[in-house]
Amino acid sequence: MDAAHWSLEQGAPQAGRTAVVTGANTGVGLEVARGLAVLGATVVLACRNSAAAAQARSDIRRSAPEARVEVVHLDVSDLTSVRACADVLRAGYPVIDILVNNAGVMHQSRQVTPDGFEGDLGTNFLGPFALTGLLLDRLRASPAGRIVAVSSKTHRSGRIAFEDLQSEKVFTMAKAYAQSKLAQLMATYELQRRLESAGSAAIALAAHPGGTRTSILREQPGAIRWVFDSRFRYLTGWFTQGPAQGALPMLRAATDPAATGGQFYGPGGRFEQIGPPVPVRAAARALDVDAQRRLWAIAEEFTGVTYSLPGGPA
Repeated sequence: MDAAHWSLEQGAPQAGRTAVVTGANTGVGLEVARGLAVLGATVVLACRNSAAAAQARSDIRRSAPEARVEVVHLDVSDLTSVRACADVLRAGYPVIDILVNNAGVMHQSRQVTPDGFEGDLGTNFLGPFALTGLLLDRLRASPAGRIVAVSSKTHRSGRIAFEDLQSEKVFTMAKAYAQSKLAQLMATYELQRRLESAGSAAIALAAHPGGTRTSILREQPGAIRWVFDSRFRYLTGWFTQGPAQGALPMLRAATDPAATGGQFYGPGGRFEQIGPPVPVRAAARALDVDAQRRLWAIAEEFTGVTYSLPGGPA
């Protein structure tokens, strides 16, 4: 197959490499972890629900009996948990080759994290930002480290409301989620620029799963839940796909030997909803360097995590 029809078999062998996947106990995260294990990586499932993560570990081992699969506790919405998880990972792994920041939420009403942040922003952006920063030296210790942010095509409808970043004045489910996913993508581009400025071998990339049937989709208002009913799959298959297919953009970002820093992958089929993973374009506002830097400074202030990297070229 050529690059436009990429499949897991085209991923580089991962034997001897360590991958950490957040939110890996179900859905796309589970399938990303499974794919990395099949390619030979040692995979660490960083999950909030330890019992579900243990079940996921057993599931993955059925697909890759020789794989080393470990579980660590992580509630990415809680910075205390993020720091504790980073401490465990740093103690156990002097080198981390791949970090996939997959864990995420989409709250239907305004929620607040244990640290006082709006729930979507805190979970989808600030928690992964902190975890990445705390593990950065381990990722840079890899000869070919990769940091993969799991964004969403809905970032294109997002806007960073610097005047109301915590959605205290106005909250809508769609607005808060799109903002958090746009923020995650913007931070990926800023991180890649800083890695390049530091001469680092590690790269930062992003990917989105398209119209994948995940728990986030399932939790939306009742009218959309019928997409999970197999009786309608002949219809829903035109615009949704299963988690195994939805995981491929992240797996390509993590394992394709030809992938480069700053790339963004998504499904190449109808409206980026389904299909094999291909490079896709980000919204123009995601590429605003001044906004990226402003957001980065806010994230460092909010999380208390400062990256030991230069700020990038002017």
